[in-house]
Amino acid sequence: MDIFESCQTINDAILAKNEVQARNDLIKLLDYHSTTNIEYSPLVNHLIRQIGLYPYINPSTATWQDRYLYELFKVDIGLEKPVTLHREQSILLKKLIQGESLAISAPTSFGKSFVIDAFIKITQPKNVVIVVPTVALTDETRRRLYSKFAHEYKIITTTEVELSEKNIFIFPQERAINYVNKIDNLDILIIDEFYKASPNFDKERSPSLIRIILKLGQKAKQKYFLAPNISELKENPFTRGMEFIHLDFNTVFLEKYELYRRIRNDERAKSKALLEILTSKNAKTLIYAGTYSNIDKVSNLIIDNIETIENPLLNQFAHWLTKNYDTNWKLTNLVKKGYGIHNGQLHRSLSQIQIKLFEDPNGLNNIISTSSIIEGVNTSAEQVVLWRNRNGRARLNDFTYKNIIGRGGRMFKHFIGKIFILEEPPISTETQLQLEFPNELLGDVDEVVYEHDLTSDQIHRIISYKEEMSEIIGADFFNRLQAENAFQSSNFDLIKNIATDIYKNRSEWKGLVYLNSPNVDNWDRLLYKIIRLAPSGWDAKYSTFVAFIKILTKNWEHTIPQLLNELDEYDVSIDMFFTLERNMSYKFASLLSDVNILQKVILPRDGVDISPFIAKLSHAFLPSVVYQLEEYGLPRMISKKIHKSGLMDFENAELTIHQSIEAFNKIGKEKIMANTIGLNKFDKYILDYFYDGITIRKTSHGFE
Repeated sequence: MDIFESCQTINDAILAKNEVQARNDLIKLLDYHSTTNIEYSPLVNHLIRQIGLYPYINPSTATWQDRYLYELFKVDIGLEKPVTLHREQSILLKKLIQGESLAISAPTSFGKSFVIDAFIKITQPKNVVIVVPTVALTDETRRRLYSKFAHEYKIITTTEVELSEKNIFIFPQERAINYVNKIDNLDILIIDEFYKASPNFDKERSPSLIRIILKLGQKAKQKYFLAPNISELKENPFTRGMEFIHLDFNTVFLEKYELYRRIRNDERAKSKALLEILTSKNAKTLIYAGTYSNIDKVSNLIIDNIETIENPLLNQFAHWLTKNYDTNWKLTNLVKKGYGIHNGQLHRSLSQIQIKLFEDPNGLNNIISTSSIIEGVNTSAEQVVLWRNRNGRARLNDFTYKNIIGRGGRMFKHFIGKIFILEEPPISTETQLQLEFPNELLGDVDEVVYEHDLTSDQIHRIISYKEEMSEIIGADFFNRLQAENAFQSSNFDLIKNIATDIYKNRSEWKGLVYLNSPNVDNWDRLLYKIIRLAPSGWDAKYSTFVAFIKILTKNWEHTIPQLLNELDEYDVSIDMFFTLERNMSYKFASLLSDVNILQKVILPRDGVDISPFIAKLSHAFLPSVVYQLEEYGLPRMISKKIHKSGLMDFENAELTIHQSIEAFNKIGKEKIMANTIGLNKFDKYILDYFYDGITIRKTSHGFE
């Protein structure tokens, strides 16, 4: 590459006001400098300045004018040293500091969350709520903010936590509803991936996200909503008063290889192409498989054709998986070959450990994934392979496709992300985001306040719902429950159906007290009855799901291999184990919570409080803190070793998650490792990672 000639081409594009082309050519030039270990000349630094990619300036070789600008755009974000913003980040931060509310569309590599950290450090808000799409992203965000701000903020990610004077709340939308009535003054509401408020992008979860935007949006002095790849935001009541800003400002370049043109839907040719990609270069690679069945297909292909590698860390991980999960698990064989799996069903700590290993230079080189990799974590890779052009059963739309390939490249690490497309991608389109009131949420909407945003049919449904519920449980009770945001479900039809069933079949609901019984054989009739209230979504036969709940009561005493042995007669595999535990601890516990509220109102004489049983369900029959610590990256099997060694009493019902974190820091990592009986090398690797996420410190690097 002729550097001067490339600089001339970039300058010509700048003069022609073709900044996208100029920026892409500049990033490719910077990649050339990086791979050939050449320092930036003053000319290259000046072009970086003109494009607005200020963090890329090398101050040691820049002119004094460019060095001055590099320093001028530095901000304090809670790290040891201030860091330099790029031009567009600076524009957003300035608007936020001025008190504006923004809805932003920007590429994955933009550094949107970086602006949040600078805003918190500069403005010192008292209460910040950050709503993220998944629990995995909750912990990733917590880790980023904890090391910077835990010395002055209480960082809250779980329910039932006592508030401090200054708080940063980080939740998935379903959990945030528990704090609506506890937060009196909210300085800023931040919604990450706010496009999921549209059923076109997430039909299942959009009602709960809209609900949070409504409830907390009314309290927030300021709002900051983030999304990628949105070209236009239609007028709607949820972002009213917010400025929509579409930014096409990439910090890396995506180099696409359209291999599907020669593969032509030939599965054998596609498999061969994938193996060639994976064996031709030792590069961190994300493989988008699209569905669970395709993860299996790709996994089998790799197990059959890729040799086992000699890697002590991965061998330790494989042994750890065999001992703690399943001896015949496919993931174990993949790990030995340098591959991991990411989907939405795995134990939270297990997903986090794999992402940690993926980002470790000596860890996993490749991860096979469903769309969870673009929704659940912010990781990136040098290479992205699009194996399948589907998201579940549906074909990929252009929005999701751009989201997937946007995981290629990483600022300061991989200037160029290599994208290998093995199936034909969707046609490129502009994505217009339209947010509306979902029908499932109508029972929680004030038809007077939003009269002009609702259809006449929706208003009629709201009024009918309120009248029916008032008739069943009484107007005063109904209004109080609504005001308290008591219901977990965002589906008002489900709430009405539960209330109607209890009201009409009173005698059948009198046995709920048996769910508080330690005798699991007393649970069957009620478990079946409650499951049938929501007939779909359990991912198993009713009998299997009921058996699973009863067997999982031994979750703290028994190992997962022991539980799987008991579940063998129900054909519950390790993968199904993850799915059923997730359904039980969230979906089923939430359903039972709504049943509990309604039956106590409708059956005042016969109603009982089954919240103790619900608490056990929601924590998968583990001590509550043990279950919560999994979100912090500490698996239950290590917590059990710490408990048995007498270092922490996790069976203490009064112990809270924040008290346990304080205790971990007080005891210290070295003492935990030295005095916990039975820890192996990989347990200690995990403890290192866990402590990394609960330690307050400042680091010198900039971008998260």
